[in-house]
Amino acid sequence: MSTTVDQRHLRDILMNLILEPEGFTPENAAGGLRSIMRGEASDAQIGGFLTALRLRGVDREPEMIAALAQEMLSNALIPCIELDGKSREDFGIVADIVGTGGDGWNTFNISTTSSLIAAAAGLTVAKHGSRSFSSNCGSADLLENMGCNLSAVLPVHVAQLFNEHHYCFILANIFQPSMHYVTKIWRELKFSTPFSVLGPLTNPVIPNRAVIGVNSKALGPVMAEALRIMGRRNYAVVCGDENLDEISIAGDTHVWHIQESGEIKNYTIHPRDFGVPAHPLSEAAGATLEDNKATLHRLLSNELEDRDIAARDFVLINTGFLLYVAGTASSMEEGATIARQTLESGKVKTLLESFTKATWAL
Repeated sequence: MSTTVDQRHLRDILMNLILEPEGFTPENAAGGLRSIMRGEASDAQIGGFLTALRLRGVDREPEMIAALAQEMLSNALIPCIELDGKSREDFGIVADIVGTGGDGWNTFNISTTSSLIAAAAGLTVAKHGSRSFSSNCGSADLLENMGCNLSAVLPVHVAQLFNEHHYCFILANIFQPSMHYVTKIWRELKFSTPFSVLGPLTNPVIPNRAVIGVNSKALGPVMAEALRIMGRRNYAVVCGDENLDEISIAGDTHVWHIQESGEIKNYTIHPRDFGVPAHPLSEAAGATLEDNKATLHRLLSNELEDRDIAARDFVLINTGFLLYVAGTASSMEEGATIARQTLESGKVKTLLESFTKATWAL
């Protein structure tokens, strides 16, 4: 088969990346991704591009990550957050809590559960997620198994769901359809590429606040700087001391908090800062999808068993930190208190039930 003009364009970018890496720019990276997301590249070229980006170390360069993320967003379906005279600002702070995955710990679905609790506490949450790439049970897998029809949620529905539930799940393959050109090759490569870190940066709702977990302490400052370059403020990047992409229930968590001024403030937090005891990570491990579903049901129904305490506390500190970053709570400890009160009130179970029904009525 002959090479098309469009394929030659990506071939030239790939040759530049491989043969003259010192001259490879963020604009080149964005141009390569643009060709892929327009369907102009062959599978071999896509695989070569992803592999070369990895070998080039692009996942360690914030300017490259920011350029790739901006290009992904430019191809995403951006929802218009307006409804019956309400503007985006009328919905208040919109937040997300999400991780890169790939940390190897296979913990219970912490960020998914935290997103539901935060929404039930009154924060508007746009939970960006997908089906599992690197864990036993991804965020979408869990919610779909709980009954949600996430594939029915389109950009036109976001404002309605925010208005009625303070919650919307943003399923990546629905809101970023051009990524299907990359996804198949990415899965087959079986190693981490820069795309492994782009998901948390590319929520098409573009939240006002977010807590983003990364699976390596070395990636924390890089991710924070990429977010700063993208203009994000009041975002916090977190990494547990075990290279966990959540706030750790076992001990210290490193935080890179982007201030309103653009300054990145680095500090360490611990479960004691939330008024919560530490637990070994093994006590909050997830197993199968069915196990995680059962754990979530017990948490939301206030039917806790002894084995659920660590998972509950794990969820409380992550929710508490999101509420703190979003300005709903004045301290981390107050955030965890609000989270616990909300969970025990039954509001989270009611929210999930009503959101589930809404997804089937769209």
